[in-house]
Amino acid sequence: MKWWKVGQSRGFSLTQPHQGPSLQPGRGTDRPLQTGRGQGRKGGRGAVIGQYQHNIDAKGRLFIPAKYREELGETFYVTIGLDGCLSVYSDAKWADLTAKFDALPISQARKMRALFANAAKCEPDAQGRILIPAKLRQYAALEREVVINGASKCLELWNPERWAPIEDAGLDPENLAAAMEELGF
Repeated sequence: MKWWKVGQSRGFSLTQPHQGPSLQPGRGTDRPLQTGRGQGRKGGRGAVIGQYQHNIDAKGRLFIPAKYREELGETFYVTIGLDGCLSVYSDAKWADLTAKFDALPISQARKMRALFANAAKCEPDAQGRILIPAKLRQYAALEREVVINGASKCLELWNPERWAPIEDAGLDPENLAAAMEELGF
């Protein structure tokens, strides 16, 4: 790694106007300068992507990776999800969901009762863990191992045995092509 003098950078000047993408020295390669952790995305502004696997401890706490905590913000909501998983929403996405719910006629809003009745507001502790209520752990069959998936608008928490066949079907090239065609991609 090459060290630069203070105020001096490769392809970037602190005294000259910016003239295109800045580069910073990287381990053997140059890469775009990062201007801030999660800039413009904190609190649910960007797509939540990726996959991790962690264990629930004996007290029902699950570690949420820093990448996801950054995306979700300081407060987020866990509730029942589709196909037997749990969904985790940022404060902003939860507000969007609540606004849509509030706009529904009461006859339609009844269909969403279980989603709100089983929701839990979460704030990670100092170690990045959240407490998942026993009722939600039971719904999603979360006993020890948990697959944590980014699902664009939210996170999904899965029992690995429930997730495996869904992921396998999604990774099948023919199924993927059919889904993309059906959705207009």
